[in-house]
Amino acid sequence: MKSSYWMVVLTVMTFSVLSLAQVEKIEFPAGTPEDQALMAIANEADAQKKLAMYDDFLQKFSSNPAAVAYGNWQLAQAYQAAGDLPKALVCGDKALAASPHNLDIVTTQAGIAQQMKDNAKLIDYATRGAELYNSMAKQAKPEGMSDEDFAAHIEDEKNADKSSIEFLEVAAFNAVAAEPDAKTRMNYIERFTPAFPKSRFQDQIASYALMSLSELKDTPRLVAYAEKTLASDPNNLPALLLLAGTYADDPRPGSAGKAASYAQKGIEAAKGDAPDADRSHKVSAGAAHSILGYAELKQEKTTAAIPELKTAAGLLKGLDDQQYAIALFRLGFAYAKLNRIGEAREVLQEAVKISGPVQQPAQDLLLKVNAARAKGKG
Repeated sequence: MKSSYWMVVLTVMTFSVLSLAQVEKIEFPAGTPEDQALMAIANEADAQKKLAMYDDFLQKFSSNPAAVAYGNWQLAQAYQAAGDLPKALVCGDKALAASPHNLDIVTTQAGIAQQMKDNAKLIDYATRGAELYNSMAKQAKPEGMSDEDFAAHIEDEKNADKSSIEFLEVAAFNAVAAEPDAKTRMNYIERFTPAFPKSRFQDQIASYALMSLSELKDTPRLVAYAEKTLASDPNNLPALLLLAGTYADDPRPGSAGKAASYAQKGIEAAKGDAPDADRSHKVSAGAAHSILGYAELKQEKTTAAIPELKTAAGLLKGLDDQQYAIALFRLGFAYAKLNRIGEAREVLQEAVKISGPVQQPAQDLLLKVNAARAKGKG
């Protein structure tokens, strides 16, 4: 028999403001001692007395795992509402120990961890909840049930818990986005991806993964992840630009050609010269042109590099100072290499005005260009 009406009311009127569970799936047949005790708790208006009654409930029915799970779950939500988050988390973990496959309890725990800003625990609960949700489709079909009825049953179960899995997905993504440490962030991503295989955030997750691997300077994993991303999304700009930049910096033979190929694909995907191109696409296109010019410089195609770098500077000016400085430095280098000293001085003088990692190299190159000019070479 399903939970009686008062239990439904108790669940809906839960203390927790973040719990997204709908109706408690733990069942207590009407008229049982557990049912009667919970009815008495439901009728108690005083919050402190409720807590004491739940403690008594847990002691009295300590041999019943369902009662232990339900009682601790309610205590977790009560302590969460009272602001005692550590105690709420402890009670919730006791509930999970008694009912480890309860998605409602997992969702409550994720909400508590989120309030505590404990992203490590949040990822634990979110991925655990996702595994439970995903396992619904792997249930064995009951004997005598048709394939059509079984499929409808699974769909009904998934729909009933849709709000919970959506909350867990968003919470886990926010934990990834908020994590400042690249190694920890990548660990979260590697757990998020299989837990939420068709996530609405898959593009952003891929970008965070590529950024994390770039920060970690893990080139083999970066290349592997980017190429895997491109296999499913050939126009993924972060992947194209990171592969282009990685190969452009790689001194091995053939790498510059690969860099140029990925950069050209990035230019095509960004469509930075389109009338409706937004800032992000213009910056991506500018970076791609800059990398293409750099790759051509490395292949001794200096003349061909100049228009790419000029285009890059034009797209990046006023939008991204650091990328603009990089494009100017590369353009100044190209001009200097062709002994076009006047043009080299002009762009390098612009580059040295921009604070950042390129400022000093630009200053050093400008000194050499000025020395060459003084000797009458430009």
